[in-house]
Amino acid sequence: MSGVSENQTTWLTLVGFGKLKHLGFFPFALFLAIYVATVGGNILIVLAVASSRTLHTPMYFFLCHFSLLEIGYTSNIVPRLLQSFLEGGDLISLVGCLAQFYVFASLAAAECLMLSAMSYDRYLAICHPLHYPVLMSTWCCVRLATGAWFSGFFFSAFTLALAAPLSLCPGRRVIDHYFCDFAPVVGLFCGEVWVMWGAGVSISGCLTLAPFLLIVTSYVFILRAVLRIPSSHGRQKAFSTCSSHLSVVAVFYGTLIVVYVAPTEHMPALLRKAFSVFYTVLTPMLNPIIYSLKNQEVKWALRRLCRQLL
Repeated sequence: MSGVSENQTTWLTLVGFGKLKHLGFFPFALFLAIYVATVGGNILIVLAVASSRTLHTPMYFFLCHFSLLEIGYTSNIVPRLLQSFLEGGDLISLVGCLAQFYVFASLAAAECLMLSAMSYDRYLAICHPLHYPVLMSTWCCVRLATGAWFSGFFFSAFTLALAAPLSLCPGRRVIDHYFCDFAPVVGLFCGEVWVMWGAGVSISGCLTLAPFLLIVTSYVFILRAVLRIPSSHGRQKAFSTCSSHLSVVAVFYGTLIVVYVAPTEHMPALLRKAFSVFYTVLTPMLNPIIYSLKNQEVKWALRRLCRQLL
């Protein structure tokens, strides 16, 4: 109990982008602009779908949930990063650090599951159009979305629970990152860390690889079905309903692979943080941009919403 109490009152230092101090106010202004664009763009997507009856379909229902995940995901990291730019450093309690890691891991896992639900929706719409209204009913949509949210937070809690019996290593109070990611957090502890490391890698692997395999499988069947459509116009129309989702999947998993799969052990710390920025800061901003540029229905709904607001 004394070890737990000591850990709870421990303060850690997030190094962040301290080496960018010579740039003055520019980094703060840049990340603030990205954060405002991310939150504002995803809120506009949700409002556009909610205000347009033509978008009250399963595909846009899942898109709204994905946008909400993106808002929570970036809001968990960027505000504290902005604070560190203003104050020149960032102190965070161990409990706060673990909480940030838990929310980050949970929302990232939920995003992977939500993307797989969106691909399953496209598979049913294109490969089974006659049975689509029955198979992808409102109740089915609600269950898939709820399952994605619940699974992300539920399974990520197992990794966090494994940190409870561990104690902090003496002298390890500095995290050379701008948020509490998995590897820096595990590096703080001593003892049977391999259990936490193994469980974390296994759980995160299942929650990211399994949805990715489902997405790939869905699009293999979609591609086969589309190629059987005799007219080129029909094939183009079928592909157009998937292009936005495919783009989001490519950006999301592309940055995920670069940050967590590609070898980065020998990279400078600043470069590793820069790669993480693509995954945690820039990718959430691209979601509304991709859907507003590639999807005519969303584009029209956004125009109508802007006219109503103005």
